[in-house]
Order: sequence, then C-alpha cells, then structure tokens
Amino acid sequence: MESCNCIEPQWPADELLMKYQYISDFFIALAYFSIPLEIIYFVKKSAVFPYRWVLVQFGAFIVLCGATHLINLWTFTMHSRTVADVMTTAKVLTAVVSCATALMLVHIIPDLLSVKTRELFLKNKAAELDREMGLIRTQEETGRHVRMLTHEIRSTLDRRTILKTTLVELGRTLALEECALWMPTRTGLELELSYTLHQQNPVGYTVPIHLPVINQVFTSNHAIKISPNSPVARLRSLAGKYMPGEVVAVRVPLLHISNFQINDWPELSVKRYALMVLMLPSDSARQWHVHELELVEVVADQVAVALSHAAILEESMRARNLLIEQNVALDLARREAETAIRARNDFLAVMNHETRTPMHAIIALSSLLQETELTAEQRLMVETILKSSNLLATLINDVLDLSRLEDGSLQLDIGTFNLHSVFREVHNLIKPVASVKKLMVMLNLAPDLPVYAVGDEERLMQILLNVVGNAVKFSKEGSISVAAFVAKVESLRDFRAPDFFPMPSDCHFYLRVQVKDSGSGISPQDIPKLFTKFTQTQPLATRNSGGSGLGLAICKRFVNLMEGHIWIESEGLGKGCTASFIVKLGFPERSNESKPPFAPKGQANHAQTNFPGLKVIVMDENGVSRTATKGLLVHLGCDATTVSSSDECLRVVSQEHRVVFMDVNTNGYELAVRLHEKFAKRHERPLIVALISTTDKAPKKNCMRVGMDGVILKPLSVDKMRSVLSELLEHRVLLGPM
Repeated sequence: MESCNCIEPQWPADELLMKYQYISDFFIALAYFSIPLEIIYFVKKSAVFPYRWVLVQFGAFIVLCGATHLINLWTFTMHSRTVADVMTTAKVLTAVVSCATALMLVHIIPDLLSVKTRELFLKNKAAELDREMGLIRTQEETGRHVRMLTHEIRSTLDRRTILKTTLVELGRTLALEECALWMPTRTGLELELSYTLHQQNPVGYTVPIHLPVINQVFTSNHAIKISPNSPVARLRSLAGKYMPGEVVAVRVPLLHISNFQINDWPELSVKRYALMVLMLPSDSARQWHVHELELVEVVADQVAVALSHAAILEESMRARNLLIEQNVALDLARREAETAIRARNDFLAVMNHETRTPMHAIIALSSLLQETELTAEQRLMVETILKSSNLLATLINDVLDLSRLEDGSLQLDIGTFNLHSVFREVHNLIKPVASVKKLMVMLNLAPDLPVYAVGDEERLMQILLNVVGNAVKFSKEGSISVAAFVAKVESLRDFRAPDFFPMPSDCHFYLRVQVKDSGSGISPQDIPKLFTKFTQTQPLATRNSGGSGLGLAICKRFVNLMEGHIWIESEGLGKGCTASFIVKLGFPERSNESKPPFAPKGQANHAQTNFPGLKVIVMDENGVSRTATKGLLVHLGCDATTVSSSDECLRVVSQEHRVVFMDVNTNGYELAVRLHEKFAKRHERPLIVALISTTDKAPKKNCMRVGMDGVILKPLSVDKMRSVLSELLEHRVLLGPM
C-alpha cells in the first residue's frame, strides 16, 4: 500500500499518455490481425507463387506480433500472473518466429534479386530476338527479291537482255527513280552509258574512267553512296527546287573467256568492271537501308556470273560456227575432190577406151603387115611401128595403174597360175623386140622353182615386162639374162628394206628374179631416183628409146603389194646393171598339184597355128577396130563375119559359129544374156569372148557374171589372137585374162 501511495503522484501526469498507448496497441493489434487475412486471400488466389510457405511463416509472425500487442492491453491496469505468463509466452514465440523469418529472408532475398535479373535479361533477349526476327524477315524478303532477280537474269544468256532485265527488276523491286549501267569502251579509258531504266539520257554518253568517284567504287567490293552531283549520277534533269534522292554505285565484274584457265590460254592481268548506278526517288526522305545495299551487291554478283555464262556461250557459239564453217569447207573440199576423182576416172576410162581402139587397129594391122613379104627396109619400118605401138600401150597401162595405185582402188587378183608359162610368155614377147637390136635374151628357171603358184599373174607379168623391157631398151649390144629361183629366207634377212619383212612359212615362198644386162649402166647416185614417177636418169644419148619414167615406179608399188622388195645395182655408166626383185607367192593346194587346172600357155600357143574354116562373128560398133579384128582372124584362116550391133548379131549367129567376139561397150552384156537364152544347150551355143579396153576388175567380173567364156584386153596382135583361139578350142574357156 505504501508503495502504491508512492507511485500514484507520478501517474496522474502520464495518464493521458497511457491512454494513447492503449489505443495505439489496440489499433496495431487490429492491423496485425487484418494482414494475415489478406495474405491468406493472396495465397488462395495465386497459383504460381513459388514461396507459399514463406508467406505462412510471415503470417504467423504478424499474428504473434498482434497477439503480443493485444495482450499488452491488460498490462496497463492491474493484472494477474496469468496475464503475465501469457504475455511472456507470446513475446517468446514472437521472438522465435521473427528470428526465423529474418534468417529466412537472408536466403530468399538473393533469389528474389536473381529472378529480377533474369527477368531483365529475358526482356533484353526478347528485344534482341525481335530485332533478329526483323532482320531475318528482311533477309528473307531480300532473298526472295534476289531469287526473283536471279531467275529473271538467268532466264536468258543474251548480254543485252541480261543487263536490261537487271535494271528493270531492280527498279521495280527497290522502287528506284533511275538506274543505269556504264560499260567500259574498247580502249578501256572511258565509261559509256549503255543502258538506262527510263532512257532519259542519250545512250552513248561517256565519262573518263579515272575519275576519283569511279576509282572509289572500283576498289570496293560493296555498294557505295556517291554524290548525286557526280558525273555518273547525273541521270535525271532536276528542275525547280526538287532535292535529288540518294545515289549508290556498285561495280560489276566483266568476266571474259580468257579469265578461265583452259589448257594454255592466257589470263587477263587487268580486270575490267562495269558501273551500276541506282537513284532513289527525288524530294523524298527515303534513305538506303543495309539490306537494300546487300541486295544491290548480290544482284551485281549475279549479273557478273550471268555475263560470264553469256560470254562462254558466245565463245562456244563462235567456236561452233567456226567449226561448222570448217566442216562445210571440208565437206566442200571433199565433194570437189570426189568430183575431181570421178572426173579423172571418167576421163581415164574414156581415154583408155578411145586410145586402145586405134591402138588395136595399129598393132593388129602392123602385125598382119609383118606376116607378109617385105623388104628389109619395110620390115624395119613395120617393126618400128610395132615397137612404138607397144610402148604407147605400155604407157597407157602405166598411167591407169598409177592412178588406181594412188587412190588405193587397185587390188591384187589372186589366183592359181602356171609360173613357168609366165616367164616363157614374157620371153616370147620380148624376144622379137630384142632380135631387132641383135640382143640375146636368155631365160634360166631354177629346177626347184614351182610350176604352179598362187598370186596375181597379170601384175607379175607386168613387173617382168617392165624390168626386162628396160633391159632391152637401154642395151645396144650384148645379152640379157633372166634368172628365177626360190629365195631362201635366211638369205633374205640381209636386206635392210624398211617395208620388207620376210617370214618363213609352209604356205608360201619368195620368188627372186634377177635381170642382168650389158647396157649403158647407171650412176650409183642416180639409183634412188629410179623408182620416182616421171623421173628418167639415163643420159640424153640413150633416151631415144623412149619411156615415160612410170614403169619402175609402178613396179615398186606392185612389188610392195606382193609383200616384196625391188632394187637395182650398177657399177657405173657403161657397165650395165642388174635389176632384182622378190615377191611373195603361195603354194597351190595339193588337189591342184595333182590335177593342174589348165595346160601351160606355151603349149597352147604351139598347138595350132592356123584355123581354116573356123566360123566366128565379130561385133564392134567401131569400124576400124572391127576391120582390124577381122583382119587378124582372116589371116589365121577363120571365116569371120562382122556386125555392128547386138540385134544384127542375134540375126546372124547360128549353131555353125564357134566363137563370138564382142565389144562390151556395144550392149555386150545384154547380148551375152540373149545368146544364152537363144541357145539353151551349151554345146550348141558359140563361145562368147569379150573385147574390153580397160584393166578394171569390174568389167571382167560383169563378163563372167553374164556367162561369157573369156575376156581379151585390146590391143590384139596376130600372136595374141592365135593364143586366144588355141586356148578356146582346147579348153572351151579362157582360163585367164589375155
């Protein structure tokens, strides 16, 4: 009580303050209790907040704080111990919860700060992504325009179309007011205005290429903004107060075909560029964007590629046109050559026929004249005529053979023939000519020389006649020896001829012939010239014997065709010479050896000299030739009838006629067929013999195809006609061309 009396005087002064504290604690407690209700409402409404347990803990802290202030209301008056215990418990719980909340906030605040940081980062990333998406959309738009432009540019490979299309498409895509292309001139010192979008300026206007603005553009790989007042940018005439739009320029590489390393083609050391100028609309605030400049650069590169393709195409087209012109020229030359060859062959065929016909008359009549009684002087004249005629006939044969040898149409006529008879026939043909010059011709055939052989009898005889004829021609006195034997392969290996390769075999042998004379000889340095056509190496004094210089050249060709070799040896002028040749011949089959296909011609020639009463018909449209042939037959005792046409021959011919001689140029093939039809039985039909004026194989094959029994080559002599009739009557066929 005493203590209370001591305190009472102090409280009345502060009673009003206590009341204010009492009221404040009440409202604080009320506020504390309202906050948890709001937190509970927030937790229920929020479905994504990640810290709900923190809110619950914070709510418990606020409730305890409110409870503490509420309990504290009872402490302003006299209170019991129970109130003091409750107050202490509430404060202890509030202290525990507040400390736990404080510790928890230490961990939560960094997380809340990092969330805020990430939120700012994401916002920045979102903004950057928006910018990138805008750039991608711009690039896609640019790419779409580039693809469109590329398609339009590459849709053609014509330079003018490419450049004009580029300007039009760029002007439409970028909404340009003007676009122009400056091309370098041929000198490379100026740029010429070649193409414009709206063609306001005259094409052909030039500016120097060394202007600073042009050098600036040419040295850069990018599109560059240039002044609208520069010479290359003055593309539009601006009147009034219009402001020119921004202008950019970009270089366009001009790739030439020589820029590409093709084989050893040189590459240009100085590269050339064209200049593309683009202008935005005048009096507008529009500026060039980065993606537009990139579009211009890409299009410039595409134009360069398209122009390079166009250049390659132009070069290929130029090369193709040149090749076509060359092919046309070659084809024309080939046609002209073929025409010339045909004309030559036609000319030779006509000349062959036209020259052999009079030659036939000359030789036939001269040989008939030689058979008559003549004085020594007359006989010398006739022999000279025969000799000259034979030389002329040989020249005709040489020219024709050389022509066929040069164009490759001459082929060997391989067959089985009597080798000994060939040598004897050559000996018999040469002997009369040699006897005029009082020359002795000796023939020596080796014992091991086969009687029959396989080869071209006609060409072998021609070689022999040429070689032996030369020996007679260039010999004034003495003798001529002809030796023939089989050459051993071992001895042939000593020859060093580049085109002669003898090979041993059981199917063939090598015939070696040596013709030695005592004539004028030849200088050793002149020997290589002997086998050149139209070349004569004999001295002028010895050329009176005639000759064209074709004989040995043709012989060499024939010998090469027979896989042989020919050469001439001489010790010098006046010492004679030796002509030798080797040819490859085949062995006949055994059946042919046991049964020879025909008798030797030498035997046939001596079987019968005259044919009295033999009825023959001669059909020839040429009167001179017809008369000469009849003269030969009449001289041999034949009863010869002459006709000039095939119809007349069919009317005259009968079973009594044994032989019909016909010129194939007078419908001879048709006549032969009609004779076969008229005489169905072979023994009733007369023998049909063709008179031809050419050495070609085709007429001979045609004669055999229509059933003729033989072929005779004009001109004919008495001895030749005698041999023909003997063989016909003995074998009823000519076994080889005469």
